[in-house]
Amino acid sequence: MFDVLPGAGLVLPHRAGVLRFGMSEQESQWAVSTLADVRETWICQTGWAFTARYEGLELLAYGDTRDRLGGTDRDRHGLAAVHLCRYEAIPTEPSVVPVVLHNVDLFGYPAAEVLAALEPGPHVGVSLPPDQAPGSYLAEVRLSTIQSPSAV
Repeated sequence: MFDVLPGAGLVLPHRAGVLRFGMSEQESQWAVSTLADVRETWICQTGWAFTARYEGLELLAYGDTRDRLGGTDRDRHGLAAVHLCRYEAIPTEPSVVPVVLHNVDLFGYPAAEVLAALEPGPHVGVSLPPDQAPGSYLAEVRLSTIQSPSAV
């Protein structure tokens, strides 16, 4: 089970540890590598990024980002964001691995039920896709150090 820690990070399954915002690339990769093979990738405006696949989910983590809000450049060091995505574009059944936020399995129930159970929001730094096909399940959750406008 993945456990979402709003504003703090993500608890990994099987006691693999916690991805905490601010962790270094090496610390982040080490924790995830106990679950799955880590593959480096590239994302614009970041110093580092990697992905890993685990039981039907893809984890993307990145850090050392450049913040261009308000017209000023500012560097954010360490882990800045984690995205968990399901392989299917529009999932029609629960995920094999629970992804839990406040005791609600985000990928275990139809999207409408999940979103209703999570109200009232917002949950700092947690964003979910806004539009879902009727009866579908959530396909992703994004965690970051900054609350986005589309946060739940």
